[in-house]
Amino acid sequence: MEMKKTLNKISQVALSLLLGGAILYWMYRDFDFNRISYVMFHEMNWTWMLLSFPFGILAQAIRGWRWRQTLDPVGEHPRRSVAVYSIYISYASSLVIPRIGELARCAILRRWDKVSVPKSLGTVVTERAIDSVLVAVITGLTFLWQLPVFTSFFRRTGTRIDQIFSHFTTVGWWVTILCALAALTLIILLLRRLSIYNKVKETFIGLWSGIISVKSVRNMPLFIFFTIAIWASYFLHYYLTFFCFDATSHLGVACALVTFIVGSIAVIVPTPNGAGPWHFAVKTMLILYGVASNDALYFVLIVHTIQTLLVVALGIFGWIALNFIPKRA
Repeated sequence: MEMKKTLNKISQVALSLLLGGAILYWMYRDFDFNRISYVMFHEMNWTWMLLSFPFGILAQAIRGWRWRQTLDPVGEHPRRSVAVYSIYISYASSLVIPRIGELARCAILRRWDKVSVPKSLGTVVTERAIDSVLVAVITGLTFLWQLPVFTSFFRRTGTRIDQIFSHFTTVGWWVTILCALAALTLIILLLRRLSIYNKVKETFIGLWSGIISVKSVRNMPLFIFFTIAIWASYFLHYYLTFFCFDATSHLGVACALVTFIVGSIAVIVPTPNGAGPWHFAVKTMLILYGVASNDALYFVLIVHTIQTLLVVALGIFGWIALNFIPKRA
């Protein structure tokens, strides 16, 4: 039984890496990688990239603060530092095994602060649900806001939706289909896991109490503020990178918001930190806003790589710092 579980885990990681690698290979198969170093050290404005880092760190820290707030109503009180460091580690661990971060941070709270795993996992489900609703609302509002832009673009260029689809290559269609299938597979796997949890009464009760904990949060305005601040920080972490490159510095908040939303949806596909789907989605939208294909590729490759390295650095820092905190008896 253990061998079967291990093989399943290995196959999931292998498929994740294969999918992400296949998309990246298709996108960068004719790309001039020799020019990357020149762009990074001679054309790129590193000041804006460095200014974006605090927002990437802040987004994860606030998520830890908010998580601690949702655990309070179910009788769990982890230390603030432990909660934040667990978030740092969870994001870094998800780079190795997609979606493992949710379980990793619950395990860390269990080990250091004796927090019930079922309860903490239930609050994670609540967090994801709330974030999904917020992203859906932002997506709808952004689409309505930018609808005149897309309409004007199609009218001025004489482009129709059917013409756009006609320009999709066979490989492009396959990439889109594979991303959709991967997202569907992830949903099915999550539902199966939940069905397994539901078979254990104690675990189900813990999950449910965690899910409904948001109703009993003591300071609801603070919870709402944290939720908005998380996504505002994520957005600023991304938006400030626009000013690193001449090709994107003039595009404005609207384009940044559209590409941010599209990228946030693309990372649902289970690849390490969304590698592949995120590149494909953001690059496609940047081209729609008039960015040259090569410039769009430089942007997505450099920004995603640097932000991923920041996630790794935070994970390492979180693990080191956590080991200096004594475990509760």
